[in-house]
Amino acid sequence: MSKIINIALVDDEALFVEGISLLLSNVAHINVIKTSNNGLEFLNELEKTSESNFPDIALVDIQMKPMDGFELTETLKEKYPDLKIIILSSLYKSNVLGHMIQLGVSAFIPKNSNKEMLFTAIESVSKSGVYFTETDQEMLMKFMKSKSKKLALSNNEELSGREIEVLKLICLEHTNQEIADQLFLSKRTIEGHRQRVLEKTSAKNTVGLVVYAIAHQIHPLP
Repeated sequence: MSKIINIALVDDEALFVEGISLLLSNVAHINVIKTSNNGLEFLNELEKTSESNFPDIALVDIQMKPMDGFELTETLKEKYPDLKIIILSSLYKSNVLGHMIQLGVSAFIPKNSNKEMLFTAIESVSKSGVYFTETDQEMLMKFMKSKSKKLALSNNEELSGREIEVLKLICLEHTNQEIADQLFLSKRTIEGHRQRVLEKTSAKNTVGLVVYAIAHQIHPLP
């Protein structure tokens, strides 16, 4: 039996929310447990939500008022770092994708995508924490090579061979102890390698490391 995935929808277009809710209701193991028409309303709802009824993934639009998707995502990542976020927006371009990735989103789905891509993204984010297509990868590389802005997730300092080994194992969801056992090193040594990889890549968390690895072809697309 597939794991139940609890979803929240945040979009100021009521018909779009109803349509996505109806679409997802056809998938037995996906439950839409919250819908909100703006970011502030969603944040207020989450504050009153018990842990047992908390969403696993939030599908979030960018163009909303009074709080847009950028501000909402930043607030959610600060208050609820374990909540995975999928952006559903028509603003699909490299600078927007890159900025949302910097904020820690797990996937970015254009609103004109088909339902199969949406279902695949939800499943992938639930299992591995991220979902990126080859197009996303190309756009991320373009964004990271841009000289017009200061970029996180840029390769400012080369990773060592050992750090790349550790990063690959992190992407495969191994714990520090499991990585230590595989590489015949101490757990403390692995913790040091992980911290240096975070610093060198400017990633904020494990999802950021996976994104970096995918963008730099260190780890294959999930």
